[in-house]
Amino acid sequence: MTKKTTESTLPATAVRTFLVTGATGSVGREVVRELQARGHFVRALTRDPSTASFPEGVEVVRGDLADPATLEAALDGVSGLHLITFTGGGYEALTTGPEIVERARKAGVRRVSVLHGGGPTPLEDAVRGSGVDWTVVRPVEFMANALNWADAIRTKAEVQAAFVDGVSAMVHEADIGAVAAVALSEAGHAGREYTITGPQALTVRDKVAALAAATGREIRLVELSEEEAADGYRAEGLDEDTVAWMIDIFKNTPPEGRTVNDTVERVTGRPARTFARWAREHVGAFREV
Repeated sequence: MTKKTTESTLPATAVRTFLVTGATGSVGREVVRELQARGHFVRALTRDPSTASFPEGVEVVRGDLADPATLEAALDGVSGLHLITFTGGGYEALTTGPEIVERARKAGVRRVSVLHGGGPTPLEDAVRGSGVDWTVVRPVEFMANALNWADAIRTKAEVQAAFVDGVSAMVHEADIGAVAAVALSEAGHAGREYTITGPQALTVRDKVAALAAATGREIRLVELSEEEAADGYRAEGLDEDTVAWMIDIFKNTPPEGRTVNDTVERVTGRPARTFARWAREHVGAFREV
């Protein structure tokens, strides 16, 4: 990991403007929230502003990362930019990264944070070579992945999962957003790559127990075979390469995905949020119908 020796200095007293892409996503919303809480003016980029809902004071703007020409107005006056590397809702890497980064540089953007998508992408490569101060945030499994169980818990009080004894240091989306917001708004983070975890390494059994405690009802855990899990991903419409990747990541979770670190507290000054807290915050999604 290489740290740049110089870093641009943004005015400490001025209210700065930040543009958050992927703003309607589970992490993007948290980047918006954290930047606004820190007293900055935030623009939230979305392809359809009519369906977006943000706190008062957030400017919602139309734009599409797959069409960089749509970003011109959104980038006007922006000092910091949060980027995602994949197209909305899917696993296909954006190919427009170099043009996005060049437009941002020409618009005067001085800091960029990138939500790492699990592998090299044209956008992340372009950011690293842009000459703009960059920070890459590399979260492990999102706690929000537990929402995939919501329907089954509501209707059958059941979770079906494979690899139930494998551990994950899963991270709260608000902590990912907070790390990105600090990197954008404070000096000292240029050229950094932050792997972000939660405060505990949890098995599927642990997660189900936390959800049971939050909902106040017993939840059955049904262990699936590897092939049954793969068939489930295929039924969701995932292609074979993605199915293989999903199986591998949960069957053979790499050390950084199951080893707790202190990034959240070190960068933000606050302890990382627990999954039990996440479960309580999202309990409505799991309530019995």
